Parts: sequence; C-alpha cells; structure tokens
Amino acid sequence: MLKVAVPNKGTLADDALTMLREAGYLPKPVGRALVVTDTANDAEFYLLRPRDIATYVGAGQLDVGITGRDLLQDGASPAQELLELGFGASTFRFAAPVGTASSIADLNGKRIATSYRGIVTSALADLGITAEVVGLDGAVENAVALGVADAVADVVDTGTTLRAAGLELVGDPILQSQAVLIGRADVSSTPEVQQLLRRLEGVIVARTYVMMEYDVKADLVEQACVLTPGIESPTVSPLRDEDWVAVRAMVPRAEQHNVMDALWNLGARGVIVTDIHACRI
Repeated sequence: MLKVAVPNKGTLADDALTMLREAGYLPKPVGRALVVTDTANDAEFYLLRPRDIATYVGAGQLDVGITGRDLLQDGASPAQELLELGFGASTFRFAAPVGTASSIADLNGKRIATSYRGIVTSALADLGITAEVVGLDGAVENAVALGVADAVADVVDTGTTLRAAGLELVGDPILQSQAVLIGRADVSSTPEVQQLLRRLEGVIVARTYVMMEYDVKADLVEQACVLTPGIESPTVSPLRDEDWVAVRAMVPRAEQHNVMDALWNLGARGVIVTDIHACRI
C-alpha cells in the first residue's frame, strides 16, 4: 500500500488535496481525519504538519509526501525531491533595517533571526558569512525592533510586512521554493510511486495547456500548424468541404488568446478552446 504524507492545514494543504483529487486520488472529502484510506488506489494519506512531513518520509515511515522545498531543506532530511508541483511558490531572503546593509557581506558578524535555521545556516556558510543565527518559532519581522537580532531571514511575498517593520531586502534570494513531492530513498522506482508521478505530471500538463480546435482553409494549414504545433504534432482532419480542414492541438494556456488572435487573422474560423482535466504525455 502506498503511504503518502499530506499537509494538514493552510493553503499548501488545500492545493495539495486539490491536485491529488485531480489525479484520481481521495474521492471522498477528507474532513478532520488524520489518516484517509483510498481503497480504489490502494493508498493511505496521512495528514501531518507541513514541517514534519520531510522527517517522516526521510525516516522511511512513509513512501512519499507533499511539502515545501524550504521545509525539506530546512530539516536536512534524507528525503529526496521527486517532482515540482507548481504551486506554493515563495522566495526566501535576508532583510535588515533600512540603510544598514547594502549587500549580504554587510551581515557579517550580525545576529540574524529566522524560523528556518537550517536554510539560513547553510546559506551563510555558502556565502562565507559569519553570523549568529537566532532561531524563532513563527514571524520574525519584529525581531530587530525587539532587540534580539540585527537582521532577519524569512519567506517574502510582496515585502509589505517587512517594509512595515522598517526593513528592506538585502542581496539576492537565498532560496526559490515551491511545493514538491518528496520520497524516501529508492522509492521512486516502485510501481505505486511511478503511477503517482505519472498522474501528478498529467495534472501539471493539463493545468499548463488547453486544447484548441479550429477550421482553416487547406492551403493555409501549414501556416496554421506553425502557430499550433501541439506536443508531437497537431491532428488535421478533412471536412465535408474539401477546401477546409479541422485542426486540433494542445496550446500553452498562457498563450491561448494570442494564438487565437493569430489564427483569426490568418483566416481560421470556429476557434474553440477547452480545458484539459487529465492527460499522459
């Protein structure tokens, strides 16, 4: 039986459960259960604190889990990253009081507050910076104002919270994080995990592409296919009117409107876009 760790709270949990359902797992609502059995897929899902997932998976108690790359690296777990999942993106950066540090080198000898000791300690070592890492559990924006640190290192979205605390970003990002599927050593070769990977990859592709269908004159089909090359090659089918053909191809979701405009300008008509719910590429 495949044993999977899933975050038990927050946006990361919501997005993880949504992706798993789109991949054909967890057909029933999870509710407040701590362990959910998916009989149809011979799998068990354990709802755990996001920060603990890498520990459980790395210890070999569970096969795979969904967590943030930052949490995986912060805990120094032997679990391996298997697949980027495309949600939960975040950036980890240093910040210091405005005007006190123009580069990361200015943090040398300072006290840096963070709730991610592992990531910060590793980053400082890689950068050749000697600093005291002050571990806090939770938000660190007020650590400087309260006198326990000279700078902070934390997950940054817009930077609004840091600016409100009188801080500014220093240097380049330490880490670009997102949700990832992680696995214990050598687990990626098992049939159950291979199936999970194929399904999740199918969801990622389905979220990235749309299916575009349109009619175009036969003498323009080569130009049209340049606009919609598809994955391997577009499907071209004859119509009752021999002067026209029907074309069907996968198109990047982010480009769909530009492609539709280009097709229309070329002379294509009946352009239809539909969502893809699952696929195998």
